[in-house]
Amino acid sequence: MKNLFLILLSSVFLVAVSCQGGKKKAQEKTVKEETKSEKVVAPNTLSEQEQAEGWKLLFDGKTSEGWRGVNKDHFPTGWEIVDGTLHCKGSGKGEAGSQDGGDILYDKDFTNFQLKLDWKISEGGNSGIFYLGREVKGWPIWKTAPEMQILDNERHPDAMLGKDGNRKAGSLYDLIPAKPQNAKPAGEWNSIEIIVYKGTVVHKQNGETVVEYHLWTDDWNKLVAGSKFPALNPDWANVAKSGVIALQDHGDDVWFKNIKIKEL
Repeated sequence: MKNLFLILLSSVFLVAVSCQGGKKKAQEKTVKEETKSEKVVAPNTLSEQEQAEGWKLLFDGKTSEGWRGVNKDHFPTGWEIVDGTLHCKGSGKGEAGSQDGGDILYDKDFTNFQLKLDWKISEGGNSGIFYLGREVKGWPIWKTAPEMQILDNERHPDAMLGKDGNRKAGSLYDLIPAKPQNAKPAGEWNSIEIIVYKGTVVHKQNGETVVEYHLWTDDWNKLVAGSKFPALNPDWANVAKSGVIALQDHGDDVWFKNIKIKEL
């Protein structure tokens, strides 16, 4: 009986040691996973995973390499590189902008792609991100390109204009409202994605899909026909299959960083 008791006691001890060991290993695994997940990628750089997936930086945080003014051969003085951001210096003149300001573009055409970037707008500010744009001499880029709106929804009048909020941040400007409307206030960073693939276009804002539409369809043509764009450019609905990505100078301070793209 005594021997049986000792055997049972030993078994209990071994089980306890085994459980303790398993618990320790689980804790060590959790710590390793947390350490791995906490590994922060520096701004304006690509992680090893992004590099493996084919992402490319469009802005290195230090230079304006690859960028120039729309219909210009240089990077305009109305923009600057500061603290790792592309900064449009507010002129206070709205779309009239500064003497050497204006929209800027990345000097390459893209067809099917996934674009990511972070933006921050000043109080009462307005700006935008254009894609599939075409440079036409004497024209602003918005006469040819769809625009993902950037806006201080709380202060800028555009938030109250348009239809059903289709001029608020994240929207396909003046055509399709961003729903849900989840833009952060002026002075805070917002993360966006624009996906273009064979006519399907998706806007994501702060991790949520807020707009989805399809170019060159009957629905698209009807949508554009009922807007202001045909009066500005009768061919506006015929968005190019390939085009440039551009950032808008609307006369307000706006900052961009972490601009990267993956061609699909």
